[in-house]
Amino acid sequence: MIKQSIHILNLKPLFSILDEIKSDLSFEIINHDSQIDFMNFSKNNQNKFDSSLIIVKKINNELQSMDSLDRIKILELSKLPISLADLVDNINVSLIKQQYSVQSNIAIQDYILNLNSRIISKKYTELKLTQKEIDIILFLNTYKKPQSINILQNQVWKHESKLETHTVETHIYRLRKKIKKSFDDDEFILSLEKGYLIK
Repeated sequence: MIKQSIHILNLKPLFSILDEIKSDLSFEIINHDSQIDFMNFSKNNQNKFDSSLIIVKKINNELQSMDSLDRIKILELSKLPISLADLVDNINVSLIKQQYSVQSNIAIQDYILNLNSRIISKKYTELKLTQKEIDIILFLNTYKKPQSINILQNQVWKHESKLETHTVETHIYRLRKKIKKSFDDDEFILSLEKGYLIK
């Protein structure tokens, strides 16, 4: 398992305090004297940066514009002072949330599918899905060849033996329509002669 790391931006006293107790902490601590220093680090150490939390006094536009950062990776210390125990608790909670988020997110093409919130997103656009729509996407994403309506009926709907084939077609039609409307994408789920496919 990759050890999670904390990047402290322009907060040298905080780094010094945490560095003194680092043997009692479950994460690595990295100090950055400036935001430029941090941004250079993130470019050169992308794999290490993926399992990290960034601690800043205030989130600015430059941080928000970084493609590799989402809000869950940033801990803003806007309410100071804070006790050391509370700070460490906040860090641990943020790391757990981040780990949980990573485990629940699945990359499909240029999209991120979050299994917990049932949201599919691309850049800054999000679309709420039903559980059945999630099941369809996950099933189609597992296979690299088109899946027929009968296969989908048997595998995704399983126990619903009396289900009519047009119900499957209707679900997929509606799902494709929703994705088209939200993301202007006609090719996320392809409708082919042999069935449906996610490339």
